[in-house]
Amino acid sequence: MQERENKYAFIVEKSANKVQIKDAIEKKFDVVVSKVATNVDGKLKQMTTKSNGRTIRTQGRRSSYKTTIITLQDGYSNDFVSGEVES
Repeated sequence: MQERENKYAFIVEKSANKVQIKDAIEKKFDVVVSKVATNVDGKLKQMTTKSNGRTIRTQGRRSSYKTTIITLQDGYSNDFVSGEVES
């Protein structure tokens, strides 16, 4: 995804909004962000447990987190692993 479309994914704090995410990425990596897309994950899952010989169906929630996909402007790329920036 990152080399072909110039998009990068991050896990961010749930309370952060798109403007805060964009500002933080631009300051930290010295790039220009053109688009920010966010998604909050945390699903309800069905579980079957046995208790005293009885089978009980119940549901639980996975831990939730917020992911974001940022798109850099044309002409900018970044190698986040080694920290090298090309502009």
